[in-house]
Amino acid sequence: MNKQSVLAAALLGAFICGGLYLLASGIGNSLLTIKAMDRVVTVKGLAEQEVTADVAIWPVSFNEVDNNLNTLYESVQQKTERVKQFLLAQGFTPEEITISQPSTQDRQAQGYADPNVKYRYKAKVTLSVYTHQINKVLESRKKLLELAKDGIAVAQDYDNRTEFLYTQLNSIKPQMVQQATENAREVAEKFARDSQSSIGKIKTASQGTFSINDRDSNTPYIKKVRVVSTLTYYLKD
Repeated sequence: MNKQSVLAAALLGAFICGGLYLLASGIGNSLLTIKAMDRVVTVKGLAEQEVTADVAIWPVSFNEVDNNLNTLYESVQQKTERVKQFLLAQGFTPEEITISQPSTQDRQAQGYADPNVKYRYKAKVTLSVYTHQINKVLESRKKLLELAKDGIAVAQDYDNRTEFLYTQLNSIKPQMVQQATENAREVAEKFARDSQSSIGKIKTASQGTFSINDRDSNTPYIKKVRVVSTLTYYLKD
């Protein structure tokens, strides 16, 4: 082998060795980077806010009994009108009031006659108020005893409870998501400090479902809105 061939072979070997070294170095650095990126912390951020309901659905129901259907319907019509006038006097508009068809029951058509039942026919009527006037509903419910003067006993049970709704969730969503995210970051930063690290970029983020519940059983018109966000941060030294 002449000197030129030997020199060419040596140079080729040097290049190959250099390339392998650089490749190995690059792979090593990549592995170190990947290993560092594997260090993460997953935290949850909570945001809560109290709001006032903006819609009320208020059913006002009463029962009427009689042994004569014609007399029963006359009485139902009169008392229905009286309840409607009461609601209008409280400041509700006709458009906010819906009157259901009377539900009539023949107690002797049940297959047996209860000797303790004095009246054969029973009718139930419900007037529903759908309104944004929450305060008027709260005040008007206190005045229902006024109807007792006209012989109208308004049903006060679970089926006739007032329902309060909050329909403006979209208006507070961005602010609450931001609060939940900031809360999660604070938790992550504390964890990082305790582990002598610092947080990096967000790896994953998940927004929880918004929930709207009564603050308590005594004030169902005050709602508590709640959301939990889950975030995973990279940790770095």
